[in-house]
Amino acid sequence: LALLPRAGGELRAFVVAHSHMDVGWVYTVQESMHAYAANVYTTVIEELMKGKQRKFIAVEQEFFRLWWDMVATDTQKQQVHQLLQEGRLEFVIGGQVMHDEAVTLIDDQILQLTEGHGFLYETFGFRPQFSWHVDPFGASATTPTLFALAGFNAHLISRIDYDLKADMQKNKKLQFVWQGSPSLSERQEIFTHVMDQYSYCTPSQLPFSNRSGFFWNGFATFPDPPKDGVYPNMSLPVTDANLHAYAQTMVANIKERAAWFRTGDVLWPWGCDKQFFNASVQYSNMDLLVDYINKHSAEFGVTVQYATVSDYFQAVYSRNLTWEIRDSQDFLPYSTEPFQAWTGFYTSRSTLKGIARRASSLLYAGESFFTQYVRKHPEGSICKCKALKQLQSLRWAVSEVQHHDGITGTESPKVKDMYMNNLMYGIFNVKKLMASIIFDINNAKKNGEVYSSVYTEGSGKPDVDQYVVVYNPLAWNITTFVTVSVSNEAMSVYDELGHSVPAQVQSSVESQSTYDLYILVEISGLSYRKYSIKPLDGKQSAFVGRSTKYKRRELTRADQQSQQLFPVVNNCYQIVFDQNTNLMHSITERETNQTVQFTQEFLEYHVNGDTKKGPISDNYLFAPNASAVPVSKAVGLEVMSGNLMTEIRQYFYSNVTSQDYIYAVYTRLYSVPEGYDGKLLCHRIEQEYSVGPLELNREAVLRTSTNLNTRQLLYTDNNGYQMQKRPFKAYVNNTVARNYYPVVQTAYIEDDATRLMLLAERAHGVSSQGNGQVEVMLHRRLWNNLQWDLNNNLTLNDSSVVRPVIWLILGTKAVTNTLYRMSGLALEHRPVVVFGALSGDKPKLPRRLQQNSVHDSSVTVPPNLHLQTLSIPGWRYSSNHAEQVRSIRMGKQKQGDADFSRVLLRIRHLYEVGEDPVLSKPVMVDLKSLLKGLGSVMAVEERSLTGTWDVNTLERWKWKTAQYPGKRFFNSSEASEDCIVTVHPKEIRTFFVYFQVQ
Repeated sequence: LALLPRAGGELRAFVVAHSHMDVGWVYTVQESMHAYAANVYTTVIEELMKGKQRKFIAVEQEFFRLWWDMVATDTQKQQVHQLLQEGRLEFVIGGQVMHDEAVTLIDDQILQLTEGHGFLYETFGFRPQFSWHVDPFGASATTPTLFALAGFNAHLISRIDYDLKADMQKNKKLQFVWQGSPSLSERQEIFTHVMDQYSYCTPSQLPFSNRSGFFWNGFATFPDPPKDGVYPNMSLPVTDANLHAYAQTMVANIKERAAWFRTGDVLWPWGCDKQFFNASVQYSNMDLLVDYINKHSAEFGVTVQYATVSDYFQAVYSRNLTWEIRDSQDFLPYSTEPFQAWTGFYTSRSTLKGIARRASSLLYAGESFFTQYVRKHPEGSICKCKALKQLQSLRWAVSEVQHHDGITGTESPKVKDMYMNNLMYGIFNVKKLMASIIFDINNAKKNGEVYSSVYTEGSGKPDVDQYVVVYNPLAWNITTFVTVSVSNEAMSVYDELGHSVPAQVQSSVESQSTYDLYILVEISGLSYRKYSIKPLDGKQSAFVGRSTKYKRRELTRADQQSQQLFPVVNNCYQIVFDQNTNLMHSITERETNQTVQFTQEFLEYHVNGDTKKGPISDNYLFAPNASAVPVSKAVGLEVMSGNLMTEIRQYFYSNVTSQDYIYAVYTRLYSVPEGYDGKLLCHRIEQEYSVGPLELNREAVLRTSTNLNTRQLLYTDNNGYQMQKRPFKAYVNNTVARNYYPVVQTAYIEDDATRLMLLAERAHGVSSQGNGQVEVMLHRRLWNNLQWDLNNNLTLNDSSVVRPVIWLILGTKAVTNTLYRMSGLALEHRPVVVFGALSGDKPKLPRRLQQNSVHDSSVTVPPNLHLQTLSIPGWRYSSNHAEQVRSIRMGKQKQGDADFSRVLLRIRHLYEVGEDPVLSKPVMVDLKSLLKGLGSVMAVEERSLTGTWDVNTLERWKWKTAQYPGKRFFNSSEASEDCIVTVHPKEIRTFFVYFQVQ
């Protein structure tokens, strides 16, 4: 940087060479590697070695790791090490992917970041310190907090509302210090740069040529690179004849951009999607341009240099300016034009969104299950290295699908299949691992094939004596129901000691020939219980749910008649239905005796698929023609009532004589017997929906209308981490779509006294289009004739049936406040059910199980904390940085087996400052005592979010603000003495824990 002092008003342009490489979008990862991605790294490394001034940034680790493992030669690997040391190759973000910010869960963002950072630190001793979130569709306020916790010095985003960006650009407000978390505020603030209107691509128009500009390697071709190396649309090579014209074009663009920023440092991204697969032609042309501009810098008023992201931010930081603070408001939703609201992807490919979350939840359970097995059964017969590979296959798949064209549903069908296949493969591996651990612990001989099932997915009908093993992956004692599919109504359920367990069996919604057995399970934190299911033996049997079918009602004729109301009741709620319509009528919260008028209906937005006729909806965009239209003329109703649960089944028909329904709701209300802690169970109204197959160009919503005076104010979460206030905004155009927001885990509406909360197990679009209303978009099926969409196969002709689940909680703010965090996580991490016939009449249970003293080794945290991670990452790096760097430089990285002695632990405080009088308090945790069931803790090291920094040595840049005029470094939280830590509101604390060798 010192080579180019800034003279007078001279501008300094930082040319950041990059390739935006989507981990799946139109093409699969394999197709991309073959067509261009491998060539990016092979040719860039070669070219960087040829010119000392050249630089490049690498972003998505999935592609880099595939290249490193499958393609790179030893020489190339050596060169990568050298270029990193010289600061000419820089990894930014460092996650497996550039994750979507709207529909991803915080746990999965952290996972994919940790996965990439672990590789980079283990392999190179390198720790990314800058972000490059150039393509996610809108920006969440969770992201700046995560990047701050990971030790980053600056954050970079690009896609925000077009009108807002224009305004910020004009007023030079594209750079600010963002305090993404209201509770962590200035402790985890981060300098944030919003890219200008040109975003992350080089401007491609050249006044003197009809070819695109600055893309000398042209555009990638699929499936194969061209044999002759001639790619389509290669820019005009730089020659003596056009050198001046090229320079003028580049300088003009640099000056235009400089006017939008406060300093004379201009970030000039050079690259775009799938660029630099032939780096030689790229750099050889740009070298001429850079040299020419610098030789004539007096005339141009500009100097140019190749740069990394850190070069640019270092220059801005060293100016020592005072920056404005942005509070915790996010940048969602995102529109690119008046009729282009990117709010459709909040719901696109709902099945993929659901599987991605189920996979994440299973991984969470599998990690803690395996960690406990390694700690408590050092003599166990399971090969730990193979087990780690099984877990890694799911870590990789869950990380991959967080990509901003993955879980968003904005990919082509074959790429969706790639994500699904990778997820299903990982799920299969982890289920297999969990089943084998159970068999190993119980020394059971395998009797036939072990099959395992998570929730009711997969097959497995216990007819004969069957053992169901249920694992609670949360660090709280949980009382809930698990469902098992059985072939017979006459069933009994017993626990390990032969005591009868409350259960209810009833005919299945899904099929005529099977029954659903609901078992009431009570399991302490991170523990499992074993239940046997037996055909009836005359003793205590499961309760049987009895069916009452009501006449199908026409909605149009119902209005004139008087209401015929009937109630469904448990200890917390009375839900009233109207027999004249078969619809819900009201809900009474029994503790306060507060009654809320409450109706639900399915509606469809009809959307346009013909570009000649107006704006279209597609995978990304939601562009409704008009208001939503009710879908059904008639509703059928069946009530299954039993002692433990009442299930209300509503079927919505397009008319009174239709045979088939496209929409159904199954509402479950639980009654918990005496002696069980039923607080969470009683307070939730569980709804499962069945939606589809839809007609083309329909977007399906469930609208809930209440008499709460909400003033059309909605609250939705950012990534399951924090809540955002969403006042309804009127726009000149597209008001409906621009008032849609993502719900990842939690949304609510409220008036002065009462709150209605919705908890989701996958992302949806959600909106409040009227006072007292909340609507959730559940499914979309679209087709359009936009050429770009057709060329990339990005039309959403999704003919599937989706089965999302939403839990409703209704009550005072005080009551819902104490319930919603735990309930949201209880929905996310439902118990894992593994079943298989154990051989022999009575398996010899270990003595520990017989005494039912499983609880001794349980791991439990208070209700305002969440044990976010308990895993064995397997990394071999030294947690002492100097040592790690030294061993890499000496070429002495530890090869061979993974490290099973280091346990990764994360604890998150679930509440904001001031949110609740009790639950918002800081909590002291004694880690030794928390983990005593796993062995005796020998040492604890507190680390940065992704584990690569010792928090005591982590010093982030402190950017000057009016609030804090002094420029200083940030040092992290207090060191933990004696393994006792105090966790403050909203903190996420990360530790390495080491146990005494047994």
